Amino acid sequence: MEPRLRDNLRVVFVLILFSAGSSEHDLDWKFCGTWRHGKRSLMLNVNLTTGCSEISVSANDSSLSIDGQITAQCMQSDGIDLRMFVLESQEETPFCLYWEPILGQLKLQLNHKKEVGGENFILCKPDRMQHSCCTDLSQGPKEDQATYGIKDGTANDDFITDKITTAYSFKGIPVNCTTLCDQESQGSSQVNMASRAQHPCPHSSEMEMTEDFRGQNVTAPTTRGVSAESTVTVYLPPALKTAAKLRSKVICTFFKNNSLFQDGHKEDRVLDDVVEITVENEVIVNLPDPIRIGFHHGKMHLRRCVSWDTRKDPSQVNWLEDGCKTEQKGPKYTECLCNHLTYFTVLVQMEPRPVRHLLALTAITSLGCAVSVISCVALIIYLCRKRRSKEQSIPIHLGLAVSLAFLNLLFFLTGVLANVGGESVCPWVGAGLHYALLSSFTWMGIEVFHTFWLVYMVFIPPPKPYVWNLVGFVLPALPIIILAAVGDIYGVRKVVPSDDVSNPYLMCWMKENHKALLAHYFTTMTILAVLVSSGVVMLFLVYREIRTREEWRQSRVAFLSIWGLSCLFGTTWGLTFLDFGPLSDFVLFLSCILNSFQGFFLMLRFYMLDWIRKQAGGSALGSTSTGSTRQHMLQSQEKS
Repeated sequence: MEPRLRDNLRVVFVLILFSAGSSEHDLDWKFCGTWRHGKRSLMLNVNLTTGCSEISVSANDSSLSIDGQITAQCMQSDGIDLRMFVLESQEETPFCLYWEPILGQLKLQLNHKKEVGGENFILCKPDRMQHSCCTDLSQGPKEDQATYGIKDGTANDDFITDKITTAYSFKGIPVNCTTLCDQESQGSSQVNMASRAQHPCPHSSEMEMTEDFRGQNVTAPTTRGVSAESTVTVYLPPALKTAAKLRSKVICTFFKNNSLFQDGHKEDRVLDDVVEITVENEVIVNLPDPIRIGFHHGKMHLRRCVSWDTRKDPSQVNWLEDGCKTEQKGPKYTECLCNHLTYFTVLVQMEPRPVRHLLALTAITSLGCAVSVISCVALIIYLCRKRRSKEQSIPIHLGLAVSLAFLNLLFFLTGVLANVGGESVCPWVGAGLHYALLSSFTWMGIEVFHTFWLVYMVFIPPPKPYVWNLVGFVLPALPIIILAAVGDIYGVRKVVPSDDVSNPYLMCWMKENHKALLAHYFTTMTILAVLVSSGVVMLFLVYREIRTREEWRQSRVAFLSIWGLSCLFGTTWGLTFLDFGPLSDFVLFLSCILNSFQGFFLMLRFYMLDWIRKQAGGSALGSTSTGSTRQHMLQSQEKS
């Protein structure tokens, strides 16, 4: 027992010595405070050089300054105007400065009061891992108190002082970057042993382009527990050698899980993988043979290759599609073809989701709109001939037919105009299509109101036809004019099919942004909800009034009455609200058929009622174009 006890004590003693001799370094650093300034033009001054000595954060009534030597490669000397980011009436601006030594990444975040988050300024963009990292920043001497400066200073959430100070300084020490990287890897594995995280450090691959360079493939290194199929691959074309005039060394840096790259994108999500490709001290653009970057990822639908041009937007992340072409090779693999060098990744659009059976739906809609346009023109001619009968409902039916004809014509042509005219034509066509839709809904609502008037307000004459024309044609134009004045509402809209996400259908409609979404819900969807609910109620009231009539017992009359009034009242558009659940595909096709062929069904209703009236020898059943309402009330009112 004693030798075993002695051995155990020796092991414990060695572990204690090892743990006492080991030390952990800061993997990141954060300094926060509130900048108290005057109500004047404000500036952010940055002066950073390479080295590892100290960083200073100072402020006065007009400027916030960040100076020092803590970076391995980043050299920055710039002044940024903050008038666009700080309110004029604001005298205090909270801010935080973030430093990540492994990435050499320095970021400043300015927060507006009463708002979550804020504006991010990239002072030093993420770079490949260097030999030495500047970390363990410790507080140096503070400057004297003043009226303007920094108050409520904290370092790594440790409170320093609540007094206003003009400057803070922090001293750093150089540490081997590999040591920091290993330390973070061990910390990640201790947090979650079941699923080992990706190695936190950026991986870099350097290669020399020799005189006989014929292209080369570069693959991101894999780590334990990560499938080789989830890596990123880069193909460097031979044209890169010709474009690189001064240098011949290419550096590919692979980043993983960096939240900085997600800044400014709430509707889209950036992939966890980001690749930086550079030739030192050279700007490479317009390559005749593009660089190919392959991204493996989970199953995703709508996605696009983007790049961050650090020359145009050095201080803020701005992902653009310029210079990159997207090739979606299956739901789990995307290849980017780009003609320049910078940071690259894939943006995944979260909303709207791809549409199933888009080709079939488009074909049905196009056919329905074409048939409806012809039907509405025929109906307009028919109603114009019947105006001699002086029926008071004829102008209302005529207004509905005109608005539906205009709506179906624009919807039939919207795809062609979007592909031919693009952004130069689509704002006008999109606004016209929205107006035609609102006008059609308005005329359907007038049909509901007029029917209610005929049934329940028999002895009160209805409004004159010019009143209906003002409401049906002029009133819907008001929200369109307001939205057009606001701007950035109408334009090219991409509808993505689920079976071919790389080939979206283009149409002229509302854009995919927050303003257009709000406009859609506050105008189109609100009016549609009111129309459908009032139409359903009116159908019930009419049914209650006419169900005791002798003609109602004939099945064809009953069907034509309800079906015809449904076309007039626009209740079929209510299927839009039922597009969910297991029957969503069925509802979508049914809604597409009924609403695109609405003009045809409307024409069919009037011709059938006219035919039934002739068969009945001019009986009361068909004597009015409204049809199937209370016999004596409608006769006395519409024939007057």
